[in-house]
Amino acid sequence: MSRQRQFDLAIVGAGILGLAHALAAARQGLSVVVIDRDAQANGASVRNFGFVTVSGQERGQVWRRAMRSRDVWLELAGAAGIEIIQHGTVVVARRPEARAVAEAFLRTEMGDGCSLLEPEAIARDHPNLAAKDFAGALWSPHEVRVESRQAIPRLAAWLAERHGVEFLRQTAVRAVEPPVVETSRGAVRAAKVVVCPGDDLATLYPQRIAEHGVTRCKLQMLRLADPGFRLPTPLMSDLGLARYAGYAALPEAAALRRRIEEEQPDALDNGVHLIVVQSADGSLVVGDSHHYAMTPDPFASELVDEIILKEFSAVLGRPPPAVLERWTGIYASSDQVMFTDAPHEDVRLVMVTSGTGASTSFAIAEEVIEDLFGSSQTRKIA
Repeated sequence: MSRQRQFDLAIVGAGILGLAHALAAARQGLSVVVIDRDAQANGASVRNFGFVTVSGQERGQVWRRAMRSRDVWLELAGAAGIEIIQHGTVVVARRPEARAVAEAFLRTEMGDGCSLLEPEAIARDHPNLAAKDFAGALWSPHEVRVESRQAIPRLAAWLAERHGVEFLRQTAVRAVEPPVVETSRGAVRAAKVVVCPGDDLATLYPQRIAEHGVTRCKLQMLRLADPGFRLPTPLMSDLGLARYAGYAALPEAAALRRRIEEEQPDALDNGVHLIVVQSADGSLVVGDSHHYAMTPDPFASELVDEIILKEFSAVLGRPPPAVLERWTGIYASSDQVMFTDAPHEDVRLVMVTSGTGASTSFAIAEEVIEDLFGSSQTRKIA
């Protein structure tokens, strides 16, 4: 039984952040057990776009972590049977103020490899967009997109098969006192522990979590029917240029935000920005919104969906296809993008308190495992 073994590392939480720590530890040859209260992935890690976003991430460390995490996704995808469905990003500038933000971004180190598309080039290379109404678009080659609801379970299965990571599902962790982790199925022994609680703010280390000002964010998303064409790349609108920190922190973004406040106050009030990605079956995943509360209500607002779909129509110049699915997601949120805490010398509490889990978790995990176990040459994935 796994509970009777002595592991090098126990990880609490089997979302993308927990799995990333399992990978980083396994690459160092460590024995790993992952403990999760659910039977399968069911939280924020599968209720998203699967969009590994680099351009637009907060300048500096977050952006560098996104670049590294993107590389890890590409390294493991083939071995783990995870399909990279789309590459790159087009961020549409519907307004001249948005074009100015894109131009400013290209002058930073984050703009390396990116370029500005003129309306003529958009019309030629992206014929399904309303290019005649645009001031331009920012093209980034850095992003990749996976289908989260498939990628997360495949990653977990591959970690078990290839690296011998053990999983204890449907198991609640009640206390962490190294070298013992007390669970609903008995004690698990591990030299060190990483706690990745997702949006559980009350079970483990609630006082430490509270010190970081963590609340919850609820988002709304939709899956639309196959529109009958293929998007060559994921798509964002200039609402994202006013929201994503890598753009929004640029001085030029102030004028864009003022114009959006005048023209689309409902989008700002509901934290709406547009992302459109396409799945292998042709369907479109579209979102999203942002509402904050310690305990968000479980109800999806039709008004919010209408705001999202109105932006979809403005960018694609057509009514949206039929809605196939609607869902909400919940993730931990604070003024920090993420944080780590050390409640014990052999324990790390790690939380991504933003919507950047898929984009940054692999790099964060490498840093945490090095902190806990010391540096070791990372092995390439076979």
